[in-house]
Amino acid sequence: MFALRKSKARASSRSQIGINGINDGILILPNNNYRAILEVSSVNFELKSEDEQDAIIETYESFLNSVGTSLQILIRTREIDMDKYLSDLKERLESEAEPVYMEQLKNYEEFIKSLILSNKILTRRFYVIVPYNNIGKPDFDLIKEHLGLTVDVVAKGMNRLGMQVRQLSSIEALDLFYSFYNPQQAKIQPLTEKAIHMIYTVLIQKEEKGAKL
Repeated sequence: MFALRKSKARASSRSQIGINGINDGILILPNNNYRAILEVSSVNFELKSEDEQDAIIETYESFLNSVGTSLQILIRTREIDMDKYLSDLKERLESEAEPVYMEQLKNYEEFIKSLILSNKILTRRFYVIVPYNNIGKPDFDLIKEHLGLTVDVVAKGMNRLGMQVRQLSSIEALDLFYSFYNPQQAKIQPLTEKAIHMIYTVLIQKEEKGAKL
């Protein structure tokens, strides 16, 4: 389980986010609130025929009526860091021996460079946030089970719409918030599970040291 602990000295982004921790991909919020984050693929609605569009709308209406809880839809647009891609492309170019392929790779590299000079390369991802409010004594196993049932209903509803669904892991959920609040840092220093464990260990050690003093 990963815990997010805010500094006592001054307000931090953790206090603004309002997350107490995360366990098995489930966000633990104040006041016994919990969230699961599902990444959902998209459907190109405009390319569908009129009959297909009507069928999608009807299926979506049926899904909303059956889910039994409010849902949050998040669309996340991020700029792709092309430096790593260009670096790999350069390595391929340097290791290529065939003149024909070398010329093709060189032209492609020049095309990519000219493209990113005048355009930002963006990626767009879609998320559905599933809520659960626990009433009574917190029992994480029971909470996970109840939330899992709702997640299953949502996933099946999305599948009927032709979308692929998967729940974010703990590290993926934290990386989502990390990219929101540290967009520049996230580009040059991606969050890893090893880094999370190291940060968490340091925080625990500091608290234990402070308690002894």
